[in-house]
Parts: sequence; structure tokens; C-alpha cells
Amino acid sequence: MEKTLNRIYPVSDPEATYFLQVSWEKDLGTGFGILLSDGQCSWAGTVSEAEISREAADMEMNKEKYVEELKKALVTGEESAGKYNFVIS
Repeated sequence: MEKTLNRIYPVSDPEATYFLQVSWEKDLGTGFGILLSDGQCSWAGTVSEAEISREAADMEMNKEKYVEELKKALVTGEESAGKYNFVIS
């Protein structure tokens, strides 16, 4: 299993710092686990392959392109800083 951990600064609360961990088996396209923490509380969930396919279709993107964008936003971290905005609700 592969994992990444990145620090994010949501635009919804610019003074806050969150930590985002993403874990996957083969690649993000087959689904992944996600853990979000503000240092005091944490929230966990999973995203299935079916959900990824559905979201790609909703956005009218092919799945491979959508997975590449997910990778850039959730896994790459500092390289993509400033290119993606996170909103915590």
C-alpha cells in the first residue's frame, strides 16, 4: 500500500492547517482511502472505483484524465501548491 501525507491550507479557513493522507493499493483509479486531520480531530473515508468513474463522467472527462487530476490535487503536494483550492465544510 502506498501513502502520501500533505499539509493543506483551505481557502475556507486560511489561518488553519490540515493534514491530508491518501492511501491506495494499485493506483488512485481503483479507489483510495483518505484521512483529514486538523491536529486535534480527524475524519476518514474511502472513495471507490465506481465513485471515481461516476465523478469523471459527471465532469465529462475520461477516467484516466480525471485520475491524473486527482493525483495532482491529492498526492503531488508542494508541486501543485497554489493550483488547487481546498474548502473544508
